[in-house]
Amino acid sequence: MHGLMRSVWNEPPPPDPPARVGRDWALAGVLVPVAVLEGFLRPDLPWRVLAVAVTVALVPTLLWRRTRPLPMLAIAFGVTSVVALLTGGDAGETYTLAYLLLLVYALFRWGSGGAAVTGPALMLVSLGLSIAVGRIGPADAVGAGAVMVAAIALGTAFRYRARARQRELDQVKLLEREQLARDLHDTVAHHVSAMAIRAQAGLATAASRPDSAIEALRVIEAEAARALTEMNAMVRVLRRNEPVDLAPGRGIGDLPRLAGRDPSGLTVDVELSGDLDDLPPSVAAAIYRVAQESVTNARRHARHATRVEVRVAADATSVRLRVSDDGDDAGRQSGSSGYGLIGMIERAVLLGGTCVAGPDPDRGWTVTAVLPRAGTAT
Repeated sequence: MHGLMRSVWNEPPPPDPPARVGRDWALAGVLVPVAVLEGFLRPDLPWRVLAVAVTVALVPTLLWRRTRPLPMLAIAFGVTSVVALLTGGDAGETYTLAYLLLLVYALFRWGSGGAAVTGPALMLVSLGLSIAVGRIGPADAVGAGAVMVAAIALGTAFRYRARARQRELDQVKLLEREQLARDLHDTVAHHVSAMAIRAQAGLATAASRPDSAIEALRVIEAEAARALTEMNAMVRVLRRNEPVDLAPGRGIGDLPRLAGRDPSGLTVDVELSGDLDDLPPSVAAAIYRVAQESVTNARRHARHATRVEVRVAADATSVRLRVSDDGDDAGRQSGSSGYGLIGMIERAVLLGGTCVAGPDPDRGWTVTAVLPRAGTAT
């Protein structure tokens, strides 16, 4: 039990809590006039001016509820408790003050483990003072406690749901990095094997044919340079205890296999242009994988689509891929919500490029990837 409590206390807050955004200011802008309006229209509200003033004064705590959840909760419950003590429990509370539940939710959604332990203690103290001064009765205290527990449960559920999703996203990125590392490993192994064969041939002919030995050294030098280039790109090699896939990786030459017409009537058209020879295997494999994933997504999610266009163009510095379809956008994911898209983006970034996807102005969906021709990994 002691270890469990220490683990809970030491749990860090979720990373990168969103700061004040537009909806926070909008919420604050709505709550202030609502509190004032309640003060005018509610005839049974005691200490009308004080109740409205406290409600309005505590609204700014919502603006810092994510970045500083525990101090904002302490301020809110501390102020309401002090007001209850000063008025002998007669000070009324506006219905608008229910927004304090957002502070309870934010504490468990964005706070650290220590804050999540300290916050309920502060709330219990505030609840006890309210009962002691007669502001609420035992039955109302039970109801208030139930509502707070509901807010706590909701904040905790969203916290761990976000954490589970982040683990899934990290797994997708990890698998994509692993696949890229495997592709690069196979390329380096090919270069090293060629170097070994040439070295053996050079040793065998060095005495009788010196020119052949010199030529072998030149080939070894070129292969070594290529191997070093690929090895510099092997960042964070992530391999598991699984059998190595010895099948050759897909590349630019395999893109025409994506073309054709499937039984649903969707036609895939592939067009290649520019100098696509001598691309690094990592770049060729990335172009193929992004194109394959984009075509697969179109088949699965593009409603009423009849055509998918795959266009690959290369110049002296970069390779550009564009995959577009004419389907409806409804129901399709954008941004980073799709795991397949996350994998495509991760592979492009690892190679020093970019990959973006989104709806077209009229209809349809387009994925665009731009990779440096050298395939430099970051």
